[in-house]
Amino acid sequence: MKLKELLGEITVLSVSADLEQEITDITNDSRAVTPGSVFVAVKGLTTDGHKFIPMAVEKGAAVIFCQDVPEVQVDYVQVADSRKALAMGAKAFFGDPSSKMTVIGITGTNGKTTTTNLLKHVLEETLQAKVGLIGTNGNMIGDEVIPTAHTTPESRDLQYLFSRMVEAGCTHAVMEVSSHSLDQGRVDGTSFDVGVFTNLTQDHLDYHITMENYAAAKAKLFGLCRRGVVNMDDIWAETMLSGAMCPICTYAANSEASLMADNVVFRADGIAFDAVYKGETVHTHLGIPGTFSVYNALTVLATVLQLGVSLKDACKALESAKGVKGRVEVVPTDGNYTILIDYAHTPDALDNVLDSMRHVTEGRLVVLFGCGGDRDRTKRPIMGRIAQANADLVIVTSDNPRTEDPMDIIEDILKGMHKDLGNLKVIPDRIKAIEWAVENHQDGDVIILAGKGHEDYQIIGTTKIHMDEREIVAEILNGRRERK
Repeated sequence: MKLKELLGEITVLSVSADLEQEITDITNDSRAVTPGSVFVAVKGLTTDGHKFIPMAVEKGAAVIFCQDVPEVQVDYVQVADSRKALAMGAKAFFGDPSSKMTVIGITGTNGKTTTTNLLKHVLEETLQAKVGLIGTNGNMIGDEVIPTAHTTPESRDLQYLFSRMVEAGCTHAVMEVSSHSLDQGRVDGTSFDVGVFTNLTQDHLDYHITMENYAAAKAKLFGLCRRGVVNMDDIWAETMLSGAMCPICTYAANSEASLMADNVVFRADGIAFDAVYKGETVHTHLGIPGTFSVYNALTVLATVLQLGVSLKDACKALESAKGVKGRVEVVPTDGNYTILIDYAHTPDALDNVLDSMRHVTEGRLVVLFGCGGDRDRTKRPIMGRIAQANADLVIVTSDNPRTEDPMDIIEDILKGMHKDLGNLKVIPDRIKAIEWAVENHQDGDVIILAGKGHEDYQIIGTTKIHMDEREIVAEILNGRRERK
């Protein structure tokens, strides 16, 4: 591809490079530069890509996209916004792949991963579509799973992934769209057919500082999509609607909306309700327990309705959907008690999973959780308060402490708790905490291992250590069997 073909949607300030020269790749990672490629010097939060221009030149970069003119001798294109240039340049280099599929972007604090997976299933069932997926649990091209480091990839990687989906014959792509990616322009250049808002609760305030900033970042999605879907039961719904530039399908369980849930029934094995849309009522059920499953189901139904799928077909497809790893995931046990693994790592998510499980718990409701290090500290005492108010027994432990002292994190959590109520246990080592929970269970208990979800690792310091809670529980149960 010629250099001039990359510049169509980029604001260029000055050029020293030959616009007719052929370009072999585009990247913002100096380590990935190959001869003939464009290196985009992005000014990031923690480092400035301009510092890596000499390395990129040494590795054979043909052209540098930059905001500041390079100090070394190299062909360059000076741009107004290098991050925007990366997104639009990658879009052009990979042939605008998102425009060749139906792309659905889902944003919100909770429910994105479950909803994207459910939506993939429903699209496959109702439209016989081949669906790509981008999200926290990993990326998928049809049935092929590709590991991921971020909920939403960097713009170059995102466009490359879209191009692979197109090459593989995907007609649809479903993706989680994080607030960081919207704020940092990672999804700029993406053609969204439907933008979806699930909910907004406290998270990522270490980055956004205020809930208003957080909401504003999420709302950017509705300036990028052709059609929208919004949860009207969420207090931030009006913020999303105010920034919308497209037709919106609303949904709710407790408010007036285009699509509503009526006659909701909660069961230990899932939920059931009547979906009501434009005078039509269709009964459906989803085999994932919890109040939040009603909203996840409504999100999926509203989204496919925006794509022309009938309510009847959508509800039927939803009934055959399976659960998602790390989202209210049932782990086999050796007795009359239940262990669930759930990713709940925000105040609202923890409140939701505890409230939902309370309805179906015969014995004690037990929750084991911690909070991530080097992240929003203000939510720690809030989560401690929620856990103690909603569970019969709380085990406070570590999550991913990262570079913080685990006990400092735990002390922050305990600030929101009463230490003298007799329903609190502190065990900093997460493996030992899980072992204690299993060994001390009672008949009918529901034990929720919250916070890690799909993750099969723990980050201590800057090191990622393998730790899969499914394996830990299995090893504990095997040890119990051997002792018997």
